[in-house]
Amino acid sequence: MRADLTDITLVVDRSGSMESIREDAEGGVNTLIAEQAKQPGECLITLVQFDQEYEFVHRGIKASDCPAYKLKPRGMTALLDAVGRAINETGERLAALPEAQRPGLVVFVISTDGQENASHEFTREQVKQLIARQQSVYNWQFTFLAANAEAFAEAGGMGIAADQAAQFAPGKVLHANLATAQKVVRMRKQKADGFVVENLFTAEERKSME
Repeated sequence: MRADLTDITLVVDRSGSMESIREDAEGGVNTLIAEQAKQPGECLITLVQFDQEYEFVHRGIKASDCPAYKLKPRGMTALLDAVGRAINETGERLAALPEAQRPGLVVFVISTDGQENASHEFTREQVKQLIARQQSVYNWQFTFLAANAEAFAEAGGMGIAADQAAQFAPGKVLHANLATAQKVVRMRKQKADGFVVENLFTAEERKSME
């Protein structure tokens, strides 16, 4: 296992309601990736976007090699299906690596502006069990970013602790992604230096999203 290697999976909502914050959401994703590319160590990015369908944009490529993300909102919000599939697919990809090449830090960032309304493959309980297993057995670090209280409630329903989730105000999705980028940078340094990874936003970062 490589303490200097971080694997990040971004699960990004592209449902039709994202149109009102499209530009900031797009910029936020690109900022998060660009910030990781600047840091010491290696960082691999997987980006999946979802509405009622699910699509890979990047799959395990270096942060420095990621082209700019373009968000084209459409459709409904199959959040549970997207999270469930992304967990399984990331798990399978990492399991196929030799132990010496596996990342020391695995980060999942889920971003949505709406409540689940279109999933048919995964239930909330199934996703909760998947997340619990990855957290407890493999020490994956989850972050949930939500644009409203209803979406924020989904984090708890999926077993993501409140201190690992954040609700951002309208027009503050860029700030939410920047705060997440800063948090991930701290986590990467903690892992590389041999310290316990603290998956927490600072008070200032939470304030920036209000």
